Amino acid sequence: MIDLSYLITPFFAWLCAGCLKFAINTIKAKRLAFDLIGYGGLPSNHSSIVSSAVFIIWFKEGLQSPALVVAVALAFIVMLDANSLRQQVGKQAQAINQLLNEQDDIPKVRERMGHSRIEILAGVFTGALAAGLSFVFFETFAG
Repeated sequence: MIDLSYLITPFFAWLCAGCLKFAINTIKAKRLAFDLIGYGGLPSNHSSIVSSAVFIIWFKEGLQSPALVVAVALAFIVMLDANSLRQQVGKQAQAINQLLNEQDDIPKVRERMGHSRIEILAGVFTGALAAGLSFVFFETFAG
């Protein structure tokens, strides 16, 4: 039988993080916050996706797996990028929007791009939880 847990787990983590982010933004904004879906916010979708891959590989193959090394390296790259590079892009977007404040006919650029360390940590936690649930599901029902 084909094991789909490796493919489904990151998608499940993305879905969980997106739903959590939408719920948190809706509560904070006191309205349905469809316009706040996207880059930035808690939890980090990117961190959730890559960490879910790390954890499902760990749970299924153990700490000695060569695939785990690749997944951990990818996760570090994505999380460092989310915290540093993408935050800088967000700061540049804010500066551009300040320059464009006087121009009504030019659309503003998105400012929420990067993540704080707490948002990234929440993404890792969400990814670990999604991987754990996926692992239990596939071991119980598909195995």
